[in-house]
Amino acid sequence: MYRFLLRPRWLAFHLLVLVLIPSFVLLGRWQFGRYEERSASSSLATGNLAAAPVALTSLDTPGGTVPASVRFRGVTASGHFDPAHELLVRRRVQNGQPGFFVLTPLVTADGTAVVVNRGWVPMGPTAETPPEVPPAPLGEVTVTGRLRQSETEDSTGINDRPGLPPRQVLLIDTPGIGKGMPYELFGGYVELTAQRPASATAPEPVPEPDVGGGGGLNLAYGVQWWLFIGIAIGGWIMLIRREARDLQTERESTTASGAVPAPGH
Repeated sequence: MYRFLLRPRWLAFHLLVLVLIPSFVLLGRWQFGRYEERSASSSLATGNLAAAPVALTSLDTPGGTVPASVRFRGVTASGHFDPAHELLVRRRVQNGQPGFFVLTPLVTADGTAVVVNRGWVPMGPTAETPPEVPPAPLGEVTVTGRLRQSETEDSTGINDRPGLPPRQVLLIDTPGIGKGMPYELFGGYVELTAQRPASATAPEPVPEPDVGGGGGLNLAYGVQWWLFIGIAIGGWIMLIRREARDLQTERESTTASGAVPAPGH
C-alpha cells in the first residue's frame, strides 16, 4: 500500500521535510541564544542603573574606552563647565519632538575633561534657526549622571556626515569630538541626572534608557520555530495517511466493480 512513497513527487516531499526540520531546529536555537544574550544584557544594565554612583575616574580614563559592562553606571565628577566648546547633537527626539542634545565639556582639576550631556532642547521654528539653550552654570559644580559609551554609526544607526552648522554634530563620538578640544577627553560621556549647585534653568533631562524586556520576543520566536517542527512532522504523517486511505478506497472500489487496478496501485 505504501509503495507510492517511492514516487518522485513523494521523494521530493520527503526531502523537503528533512531539510525543514534541521532548519527549524537551528533557527530555534539561534533565537534562544539571542534571548539569553539580551536577558544578560538587560539584567546587567538594570543592575548598573540601580547601583550607587561612583567616581568617574574609577570606571573611565582620559583617552580610554568605556566597556559595555559598566554602561549606564552612575558616576560623579567635579569641575567647571566650558561653554565656549559646547556642542549640539542634531536629530534627537524626545517627547515625540525633534531637537538637540546639549553637550558641554566639564573640565576637571587636572585639566582633562568629560563630555556632559546636559539634556535636550527642542529645535527652533525652522531648521536654520538655532535652538534656545539654557546656559551652563558658572563656577565649580559636581555632576552625577549615567556613564555612556562613545557613539558610533554602528551603535546608533546614524550616518555621520560633514557640512553641519558650526558647533553641531550628529554623533556623541568622544574621540572625534576630542580632536577639536584644547584638552584630553574621557573615553565615554556622562548623561546628566543631577547637579550641585542646581541651575535655575536647564535643558530637559534625558529619560532613563529603556533596557528592554530581556529578549522575551526572542524566546517566543524560539518556541515558535520548534513548534513548526511538530507541525512539519504531523503534516507529513497526515498527508501520507490520507494518500494511503484514498488509495485503499480506490482499490476497494475497483475490486468491487471487477476492474483491474492501474499499475502502481
